[in-house]
Amino acid sequence: MTKSLVTFDKVKKQFDDFVAVKELNFEIREGEFLAIMGPSGCGKTTTLRMLAGLETPSGGEIRLHDRVMNDVPPHERDTPLVWQSLALFPFLTAQENVEFGLKMRGVGKAERHERAVKWLDKMGILEFADRNISTLSGGQKQRVALARSLVMEPQILLLDEPLSALDAHLVIRMQAVLTELQRELGITFVYVTHSQSEAFAMADRVIIMGKGEIAQIGAPKDIYRAPANQFVAEFVGRNNILSGKVSAVGESTAQITTASGTFTVPTNEVPLAQDNSASFVISADLLHIAYAEPETANKAYCKLISEEFVGSMVTLFLEDAQGQEFKIQMQERELSKFDLHSGTHIWLSWDMLSAHVLREG
Repeated sequence: MTKSLVTFDKVKKQFDDFVAVKELNFEIREGEFLAIMGPSGCGKTTTLRMLAGLETPSGGEIRLHDRVMNDVPPHERDTPLVWQSLALFPFLTAQENVEFGLKMRGVGKAERHERAVKWLDKMGILEFADRNISTLSGGQKQRVALARSLVMEPQILLLDEPLSALDAHLVIRMQAVLTELQRELGITFVYVTHSQSEAFAMADRVIIMGKGEIAQIGAPKDIYRAPANQFVAEFVGRNNILSGKVSAVGESTAQITTASGTFTVPTNEVPLAQDNSASFVISADLLHIAYAEPETANKAYCKLISEEFVGSMVTLFLEDAQGQEFKIQMQERELSKFDLHSGTHIWLSWDMLSAHVLREG
């Protein structure tokens, strides 16, 4: 079991009457890539700023190893932060930017130069060492910002939406750079983002935050396939959520009656009781379409409303007679087998085990 590096113990943050972060309890493990994501205003950046020492908790403790860090100033922490804006000095060269933190710590000129050259080379931008920051591309600036933080050889690196200003093709490239760096160095990365694709592509674990508290924490696949509640299910992707009342409960399955029909779901760890309200989710990539009515019980007859193409993937937006919206994701080559256009009626279905019952809240 990987050791804990950072512990958030009942940590709160309040600005006057506004509670930005409610009671947080979680650990950050040594050498892991942890992503914190959620909608704007959920408290993710405030959480990162408390870890960086830029905000002081209103309650609880943040511990690095066993040392309480609440009142430790940023410059005494081993937790550099890569900002969304990068915060590079425009009047310095790339190398001078990388050396700046070392200079502030009193590292000698020769050692500063050696370490800066090492990291510029590792980031693949040594040839731009003497360039002014204003002459570099967005991706090159991003690498300078990373080198400036990593040259300090920290235990933990904090990143606040560092890829948000980059073009789409650069984002993919930098995701690969960050993932490779983290695995090579074994440094703990804590990465704040609103982008599911970034978090799920890079992180070992993901924290989903909403309204100042943790809604779910776990591996990306577990969160995607088994969201803890409706908030997470709606936030993390193209999920289909159906709600109704429990009409039957068996040993391993239950039936939930919705406006669109009665559907069979597995009885997972969420307890279900007769006549209680319940909701379940099916991921968009686990639904199937067919012209003929399927034999399975879990099916719906729908009309195609629109399509969305993203490269080789396509998302179909459908609606049944009761107004329930369904989303299906599939490969474009699979879709080409069907002659679909707006207004086309088609059957959709899903395997019973593809449904995941949601917890309340």
